[in-house]
Amino acid sequence: MVSVTVVVPCRDEQDNVVAAHRAIVDELGAHDVEVLFVDDGSVDETLPLIIGLAAEDERVHYISFARNFGFEAAFAAGYKYAAKAWILHVDADLQSHPSQAHQLIAAATDRVDAVFGVRDQRKDPRLRRWGSTLSDVIARRVLGIEMPQGATTFRLVRTGVARRIVELRRPAPYFMASLPAVTNRYVTVRTAHQARRAGSSKFTVVRLARHALDLYVGHSTALASGATLLVAAATVVGAVALVLLGAGVIGIAAALSAVLFTQVAALPTIALTLHYSVMVARRTDRALYYVRASDLAIDDSDRLHLERVTIGGGVR
Repeated sequence: MVSVTVVVPCRDEQDNVVAAHRAIVDELGAHDVEVLFVDDGSVDETLPLIIGLAAEDERVHYISFARNFGFEAAFAAGYKYAAKAWILHVDADLQSHPSQAHQLIAAATDRVDAVFGVRDQRKDPRLRRWGSTLSDVIARRVLGIEMPQGATTFRLVRTGVARRIVELRRPAPYFMASLPAVTNRYVTVRTAHQARRAGSSKFTVVRLARHALDLYVGHSTALASGATLLVAAATVVGAVALVLLGAGVIGIAAALSAVLFTQVAALPTIALTLHYSVMVARRTDRALYYVRASDLAIDDSDRLHLERVTIGGGVR
């Protein structure tokens, strides 16, 4: 038996939360289990359904954000308020079914802090599969970012370790790239994958591209170093061109071309600097999330006029 909090981030998943709860308790009910739904600002019936589940099952708890704060904020809140020794991260769409959690639990020995599921025969759309593979190659092989190869959000992590990672407050809160900064005791296991049965994916191509860029800029200095070298080389070229222009070796057209090259070469560095500044600003201008409703004791720093919801004749 394992003591585990199943954290289920969800946004507009009214078609899936009841099925997710049923699958979790059917597969893991023999364990000391808590199911913690984190509602990321849903505008459909996701939250009322979760509240109903909490009224029927004392193992169910929930946290509801004041608005959509994003996937990273959702799992950060779930990890912070998890009550059990281990955290199992399960997405509400059940693409990684709770039945596969037994394989993660079996790999969670005393010498392991985290177990990541690697999707076997992914059922995602082809474009998303190709994008994930390309992103992984760029991150690990080109930029040297240490992260479990092929790992997904379907993972089992010691609660204390998960909280340490969330507390890092890096500009890009990419969990799989942040974990190696805390521990090297992690493994991966192959798990079955199934297509989403209901609802729609929240991960658009643009969002995935932005997520990948945050990973590259926030967890590697390779891009910044390369851009700096490019600017240095371009500066030398521009300086030499001006000297040659003054000596009459080259004409004004060639000198202007060299100066223009210098300006163009500076653009990647400017873009990277601005993107990094935006990421830092996002992490400092407000809290990572604000909680509007919950049946748990929420820290004052995370509250936004916390609503008390009446459930089954009692107040939570």
